[in-house]
Order: sequence, then C-alpha cells, then structure tokens
Amino acid sequence: MSETKNLLEIEFTKDIFFELMPEWQGSEVDIKILSGGITNKLYRAQSEMGDVAVRIYGDKTELFIDRDYEADAIEKMAGVEISPKLIKYLPEWSVTIVEYITGSYTLKNPDFLNEELREKIVNPIRRIHNSGELLPKLFNPLIEVKKMAGILEKLNVRYSEFDIEGTINILARIFKIANIPENKYTASHNDLLAENFIMVTEGYEGKYSEPMYIIDWEYAGMAPRYYDIGDMFQEILVPREVEKSIVEHYCEGRDFDKNLYLIDLFKPFPDIYWFLWSMIQKNISKIEFDFYNYGKVKYENARGNIDFIKKEYNLKV
Repeated sequence: MSETKNLLEIEFTKDIFFELMPEWQGSEVDIKILSGGITNKLYRAQSEMGDVAVRIYGDKTELFIDRDYEADAIEKMAGVEISPKLIKYLPEWSVTIVEYITGSYTLKNPDFLNEELREKIVNPIRRIHNSGELLPKLFNPLIEVKKMAGILEKLNVRYSEFDIEGTINILARIFKIANIPENKYTASHNDLLAENFIMVTEGYEGKYSEPMYIIDWEYAGMAPRYYDIGDMFQEILVPREVEKSIVEHYCEGRDFDKNLYLIDLFKPFPDIYWFLWSMIQKNISKIEFDFYNYGKVKYENARGNIDFIKKEYNLKV
C-alpha cells in the first residue's frame, strides 16, 4: 500500500479505491458520491465483486467519535442482522467500508407518517434494544452533553444568547427524575435520523434477511433506550399522534404510558447534544454549512420540549 493520503483532500479515484480494496483489482468499478453526511465523505463502489459504501471520516471527528467503538458496533449489529456487514475497517486511512444494501431506499422524514411502514421502522429499533449485545461505549446522555459543553468551553468562544449552563442544570434535574441506572442501559444507536434507515425495495427481498437496516453507528453505545427514540423523534419531527403510534408499535402493548413518559423526558437531551456539536463545528470545521442556525434550531427545540414536559407532567425542573 502506498503512503497513506488524506482522502478528504484528494479526488476519490478508482486507483485510490483499489488501494483500499486490492482484492477488487482488475474489476470494472463504478464509483458514485453519496449524499447524507454533513462532516464525512461517502461513496458507493459497485462491480461484479460486490456493492459497498466507503465512509471517509470528517476532519476532527475524533473529538466526538471513537472509530474502534464504531467498528465494534457495526460488527455486532450486523451479527444480529440490523446493520449491513462491515467489510473493512481501515483506521490508518480514516476509512470504514460496509456492505451497501443493493436495491434499497433511504427513508425521509415524511416516510414516518406512513402507517404501513411503522412496524418495519420500529422492528430494528426494538431488536437493537433487545439484542443483549454489549457495546464498548457507555453513552450516558447527561455526561455526553457535559462533555460537549466542555469541548465548546475549551474553544474559548461565548454564545451569551443561549443559556447553556442553565439548560444543562435543567437536564440534570430531568435526568434525576428519569432515574435510569446505567446497569439498565441497552445497546442503542443514538443517531436515528431518517436517512439512517435503509429499506429493501421490491424485487430485492430475497437477497436480504430483513426488510429494514440501520446504518451509521458512529455514536452507538450503551444508553437508555428512551433516549434513542427521543432522539429519533427530534430528528423526524412528526405530529404527536404519530409519536404515540410509533411508541405503541415499539411497546407491543406493554407499558405504553411509562415508555411515552420516559421518551418525553429524554427528548431535550439529544437536541442540546447536537446544539453543542453544531457550535463546536462552527469553530473547527472547514465545511461550508450553517452550523450556527442548525444549532439554534436544536436549542430552541430543546427548550420547547422542556416547557412541554413541565406542563404535560407537572414537573418542577
């Protein structure tokens, strides 16, 4: 293998791909750019040898993501047929290569309004949480938010328009009310946006064992299962009655009120996490993206959900 290159800064050619996958050398490879990531670069490579997705890690993503943990999560979740297979993990190249689900459709937010898809969507989430798999990362939502706040503070920037300290103090009180001990945490994805759900389309069902797969395990770890679903709700932003229907499917008729309550309590956590992530990216990223306003929306959503749970459950936080 030639001297390792920064693949973020050069054209991703067939020659580069063959350095990553020499076993495909000599085949006719078609390479396409994939959309979906803000910080990473994504490509699809397809030939008679197979169909794979190549993820090139974004600059400074090591501040937030342990790639060894990510690779471990992909392998374990592929083992229970929730994630596509891990083909190669090449940390020296800042690359992960996974199976691409041929003949698939990437979900969009409106798809979560389709009642016919609801069980297909919920099934892999339930299976993650019930898998019994132990992931190496412990994702305690309050600690993770505080870590993000610490990274932002070290950048020596101030955003006085946001009450970061006061909001984290409120989250600490909500976290205490939720009272989920770490020994009750389950394997969780922790970034269930619509684009991370991959559905097998008509005509390809026989090729795969499941109708829906979940990709992008960068933030996976042992976490409260309620955080996982709360994070998804804050990404897909569906009406309340759709949230309740999704929770009903998830619960399979058991402990609906308890599950809905705990999911509601955890909703502000991912928004503050991604708000802080955005403000950090605004200061360190070379990517042209409006991180400030992306983060501002997340902050406002979190504060709105804090107000909602105060009123809905008469919480004194």
